[in-house]
Parts: sequence; C-alpha cells; structure tokens
Amino acid sequence: MFDIGFWEVIFIMIITLLVVGPERLPKVARTAGLWVGKIRGFVTSVKADIDRELASEELKRTLTKQASVPELEEIIEQTRSSLSLDNTLKTDKSADADKAVTDSSKSVTHEVPDANKS
Repeated sequence: MFDIGFWEVIFIMIITLLVVGPERLPKVARTAGLWVGKIRGFVTSVKADIDRELASEELKRTLTKQASVPELEEIIEQTRSSLSLDNTLKTDKSADADKAVTDSSKSVTHEVPDANKS
C-alpha cells in the first residue's frame, strides 16, 4: 500500500518511543495495529465493491452489444419465416389429404349382397 522501507519504520518507532514513552508504547502499538487492520479491511471491501460494479457494467455492455447484432436478428427472422412457411405447407398438405380421403370415400360405392336373392 505505502512504500515504506525498513529504515523508515525504524525511524518512526524511535520517534514514537520518544514521544509516547516506554510505558504507553505497547498500548499505542496495539491500538495502531487495530486501526491499520480496520483500514485494510475497509479498503479491501471497497475494492471488491468497485470490482463487482465494473464487472456488472461490463456484462451489461456485452449483453447490449450482443442483443443488437443485426446478423442475429436476420437469422431469427429467417427462422421464423421458415417455420411459418413449413406450418402453412403442412396445413395445406393435411387439408389436401383430408379432401382426397373424403372424395375417394364418396366415389366408392359399397355393394352389399342381398341375402334374399339367393
């Protein structure tokens, strides 16, 4: 996070020892450690939130870009028209087949032998 070297840390410790004194130095070090830990946790949380927001924005842009692809819309339209044409042809064929069955049944006369004639 910060670029602090070994000698800078030693210098800060000596100044802190002179200002605070040896009696209160352990308590001040503990308190400083807790605050540094809290700050690190906060920074990590903020970074994670920012990363999630950026990822969701990127995903939204990608989905918008993919949804507006003209080639894809053209393929979908061709498929719809093909399916509607196939359904129309199937409907016409089944209607023609039903008509042919009806016509053939009308033209065929069934002669039933008369049992009384023999």
